[in-house]
Amino acid sequence: MHPLDFVTVAGYLVLMLGLGFVFGRNQSRQEFFLAGHSMGWIPVGLSVMATLFSSNSFVFYPSAAFGDSLRIGLSLVAFTFMTPIVVWVFIPVYSRLGVETAYEYLEMRYHVSVRTLASGLFIFLRIGWMASATYAASVVVSSVMEVPQTAVIIVLGLVSIGYTMLGGLRAVMWTDVLQFVVFAVTILLTLGLVMELTGFGPSQLFDTYFANRKNLVVDFSPSLTLKHGSWAILIGVFLEGLSAFGVDQVAVQRYLSSKNERTSQWGAALNLAAMWIVLPGLLMIGVGLFAYYAQNPTDLASGSLAEAMAADETLADRALPEFVQLHFPAGLAGLFLAALMAAIMSSIDSGVHSVTTALIVDFRDRLVPHWRPTNERGEVRFIRGLIVLIGGLAIALACYVETLGDDVFDVGKKLTAAFGGPLLAIFLLALFSRRTTTRGVLLSVIVSTILTLVLMYTQDWYSVWYWPVGFGMAMFLGYFLSLFGTAPQTRYTYLDILKRKMDNS
Repeated sequence: MHPLDFVTVAGYLVLMLGLGFVFGRNQSRQEFFLAGHSMGWIPVGLSVMATLFSSNSFVFYPSAAFGDSLRIGLSLVAFTFMTPIVVWVFIPVYSRLGVETAYEYLEMRYHVSVRTLASGLFIFLRIGWMASATYAASVVVSSVMEVPQTAVIIVLGLVSIGYTMLGGLRAVMWTDVLQFVVFAVTILLTLGLVMELTGFGPSQLFDTYFANRKNLVVDFSPSLTLKHGSWAILIGVFLEGLSAFGVDQVAVQRYLSSKNERTSQWGAALNLAAMWIVLPGLLMIGVGLFAYYAQNPTDLASGSLAEAMAADETLADRALPEFVQLHFPAGLAGLFLAALMAAIMSSIDSGVHSVTTALIVDFRDRLVPHWRPTNERGEVRFIRGLIVLIGGLAIALACYVETLGDDVFDVGKKLTAAFGGPLLAIFLLALFSRRTTTRGVLLSVIVSTILTLVLMYTQDWYSVWYWPVGFGMAMFLGYFLSLFGTAPQTRYTYLDILKRKMDNS
C-alpha cells in the first residue's frame, strides 16, 4: 500500500460522512424514510443497482469466472425476464396504494398478522444479507490492506451507520449513486490493466480461457448439486431477483421515494441496463485474470495453473486480491479498495435504513402506536437510535458469517433463500389469487420456511436451488390450505387495484 492509496481511501470515507452531514439538515419522518417523494429516475435506478448488486457480486463474479464457469452470466437472462414483472406489476401496486412499506399492502389484502409476518421475514432476510455481503467484500479489503478483517467490518460499518443516521434515505441514495460510479470506473480500469499486462485483446483472452475446458458457458445437466448449473441459475436467480427487486423493502423504498409511478418504472429499467454493463465487466475480469495467471502461474501458486486450481479450491477467491497487491499502481489500488468499501457500505446503509423503516412502520406504528413520539424532533431521534442498534447487530453478525458456509456466495444464499422465497409467494398469492385465506398463507409461509431451513442443513444441494424450493412449497401450501377455509371478499388483487385507479382517474 502506497501512501497515496491510504489518502484515497481516507478521502472517500470522509466524503461519505460529509454527505450525511449535508443531507442531515431539517430532517423529518417523511424526508428520512422517503426523501420527500422527490427522487428522480437516475438516483432511483442506480441506488437500487448499487444496493442489491454490490459486495457479494464484486467478490463472487470474478471468482466464479476465473474458477470454472461463465454460467453465472445466465443471471442476466433471469434479471431481464424479471424486470418487466417488477415494472408492470409491483411498482404500480405500491405507487397507487400510497404505502410506506411493501408489507402494508398485505394487511389490506389479508390481515395484520400476514403483514407483520412478511415484514418479519424481510427483517431476518435483510439482516442476514447485510452480514454476508459485508463479510464478502471485507475478506478482500483486509487481504489487500493487510489489516484484520474484523477491523475492516467495524470501521466501514460505523461510517455507514453514521451517514445513514444523519442524512436518511436521501443521503443513502446519493451515496449509493456515487458508490456505483466508483464501482463501475474501477471495473473498467481493472480490465484495462489486465489486458495491458497480458498483451491480449478480448478474443485472445477468451481463446486462453476456453482452451482445454468444457461446459464453461452452459450446462443443463439435471442435477441439484451441480455448482452454477444453468437450470439453477435461470430458475433460482429469476426468483431471487423477483423477490429482491419486487417485494424487498430495500428496493420498494426507493420506488416509493420517486416523484411518481413512471419515474420508478424508468428507475427499474435503468437498474437492468446497469446490470448489463457491470455483470459482464466483472465476468471479464475473471476471464482476464485466468489468462494472466496462465502466463504467470508463479504469481499465484507453484506449478502450472491447472494443477494449482485442482489442488486448491480457494485459488479462485485469491486471484483478484493477489493481482491487486502485485500489479495495481499507487492510487489505483486505493481506488480499488474504495470500490470494495463502496460495495460494503451500500449494503449496510440500505439494509439498516430499510429494516428500521419496517420495524417502525409495520411494528411500532401498527402494534404499539403510543410509543410514537409526539413531535418530529423526537421521532427523528427515535429513528436514529434504532438505526444505531440495527447497524450494530449487522456488524456483529458479519464477524461470524464465515462459520455458515463454504464461500461467500453460498453464505448469501443460505441466509436469504429460506425467507425470500416464501416472502415472494405471499405477494403473488395476494395479487393473483382471490381464493387464498389469511390462515392458509400464514401456515404455508411458516411451514415452508422451516422446511427450507431443514433442507439446507441436511442436503448438499447447490445453494441457489433453495430459492425455488422455498417459493414452490409456499405457493402450493398457501393455495392448498386455503381450500379448507372461506375466502374473504377482497378489493385488493392486482386487477382490482388497477381498475380502481382507472375508475378514479
